Order: sequence, then structure tokens, then C-alpha cells
Amino acid sequence: MRRKDREITDDLQIDEIISRCDCCRLGFNDNGEIYIVPLSFGYEKQDGKRYFYFHSAAEGRKLDLISRGGCVGFELDCGYQLHMADSPCGYSAAFSSVIGTGRVEILASAAEKTAGLQSLMRHTAGLEDCSFSPEMLEQVCAFRLEVTQLSCKVHL
Repeated sequence: MRRKDREITDDLQIDEIISRCDCCRLGFNDNGEIYIVPLSFGYEKQDGKRYFYFHSAAEGRKLDLISRGGCVGFELDCGYQLHMADSPCGYSAAFSSVIGTGRVEILASAAEKTAGLQSLMRHTAGLEDCSFSPEMLEQVCAFRLEVTQLSCKVHL
């Protein structure tokens, strides 16, 4: 990171910033073309590793790309606030952002899907212990990103 003075390395601060984010953008390489998709997400830490959980329809470009290898980039941000100035070059913005890379895998079992969807509902809606019928689990695709690299930046 070029601006080390803005880098956040404290795990608790990073987790707090992630908790304030509403959208995670996944970036895929599609044969040299970049495909970015914004998604609602769930977030968990297990045994020192970070995981993001997502859901989607059971088919489409995103799932085709996951099946080709599952390596993605991701980005989350929150707290954007424009700081105005007297001249255009004086403008700046406050923000917090998290970027990184990871590997995505489709969750196959009902138990894995349920855990992923529970995480998503906890993060997006603050709901605990949601129930998902077998029919719902059958129709939805749930997938998980295991973070391999991450950096966090805050500018006030």
C-alpha cells in the first residue's frame, strides 16, 4: 500500500469496517475481460481465516466463472463523505475500504448452504436463526470466498 499512514492492520478495526459495509464487489477474470458484480454478503472469521458468504441464482455468468477456478478480487467500502474546497484540486473524500483476493467455492450440502445463508442474513438484516426449507435450499446457490490477501485503508 502506497499510503502506509492510512493503512489499517488491526484485526478488530478491519472487522468493524467490514461490519459497516453493505455491498461486496467481486471481480472475475473472464478470459482477459473483467467482470465485476456487487453482492450482499455475510462475513465470518474461523480459525484466524476470513470468509465472505453470498447467494445467487443457480446459473449464470458468475457461477460459470466460479466453476473455472474461483480466484477473485473483492472490494468493500463505506463512510464516503466528500470534503469540498475552494478549488477542484483541493477536494478530497473520507472513506474506509477493504480490498483483497481469495478463492470462491460453491457450497454443496444443505448444512453448508444454511450456514452461509445464516451468515448473510445476520450481516444484512441482523436476523439470527432463520429457517430455510429444503425447497429454498434446492433453488438457491450459496458460495463462500476464503480470503487469501486483504488490505484495509481509512481516510478521514
